[in-house]
Amino acid sequence: MPIGRARAGLERWLVRQWQAPRPPVALWLAWPWAWVWLAAVTARRALYRWGVLQALPTPRPIVVVGNLVAGGAGKTPIVLALVDHLRAVGHRPGVIARGHGRSGTGTDLVTRLSAARDVGDEPLLVHLRTGVPVAVGRDRVAAALALCSAHPELTVIVSDDGLQHLRLARDAQIIAFDDRGVGNGHVLPLGPLREPMPRALPPRTIVIYTRGSASTPWPGLSGTRRLAAFWPLAHWWRGDATQTVTAHALRNRPLLAAAGLARPEGFFTMLREAGLSIRELPLADHASFDPLPWSTDEREVVVTEKDAVKLAPERVGATRVWVARLDFDLPPDFDAALAPWLPRPTP
Repeated sequence: MPIGRARAGLERWLVRQWQAPRPPVALWLAWPWAWVWLAAVTARRALYRWGVLQALPTPRPIVVVGNLVAGGAGKTPIVLALVDHLRAVGHRPGVIARGHGRSGTGTDLVTRLSAARDVGDEPLLVHLRTGVPVAVGRDRVAAALALCSAHPELTVIVSDDGLQHLRLARDAQIIAFDDRGVGNGHVLPLGPLREPMPRALPPRTIVIYTRGSASTPWPGLSGTRRLAAFWPLAHWWRGDATQTVTAHALRNRPLLAAAGLARPEGFFTMLREAGLSIRELPLADHASFDPLPWSTDEREVVVTEKDAVKLAPERVGATRVWVARLDFDLPPDFDAALAPWLPRPTP
């Protein structure tokens, strides 16, 4: 079995185990590491609370979008929707991100010519989809400073991930949850939590449930994910919507659905609910797609936009690759929740 598929299988197995009410026997060896993780996270937060370490401000207001759980909860679709929302109300947003899996460690600006291996697949997708300035860097404060220096016209910065990056001061934060909630309630690696879940909702926090209903005790808003359209790969890269089709046009055709996501089954379910006949090809999250994970005689393949950024059209040969665009609809009362924490946009 290829390493990538073995890793994908391990990731899916872990996600399933984390959903059990109690950690199964197979995870008992993780107890000591979970205590180490919990102690480190608790001590670090205490240092910031006591003022030993301090969060650093940036030249523009910051809205952080992140997760309490590992394994993907719909964060990047929220970022895309948030950028569109901020522009609609008059802001000029930019985005910062770590750039998971990229080869570099410094701060870089993302362009249409950037490679996913250099800047990360999600930051590249955000830039291609929205056109807003994007900077990546392990140090999110340095990334924000670089972005503001290169684009002084910005009025607000969205941090794609960074909820646990306490060094970055923020004006508001959005925490995403899907239908898993907090799983078994334990921290990594015994459970899915990156940090213990506070009993009370932190200040200046908006909770968004990405699967339509609440999955934790915290009050929050519910958004909706939907399949918007399917683009031929070459047209998607050009931003040419003239050849897009709906799911109806792809029904009754044998399709291979490939997904390098933390929870690829969610993507597969959406395709089937749209009436498509698919064979599943789950891959590890942030899979490189190098080499191609399907055979050269595969006729039609469906991928996500997150994976399309790693697929140059000339690489796929005779295979017809469709890029599924997934949109996230923010709830109607979202603006009322966020607006009090941001300055009014300037003309």
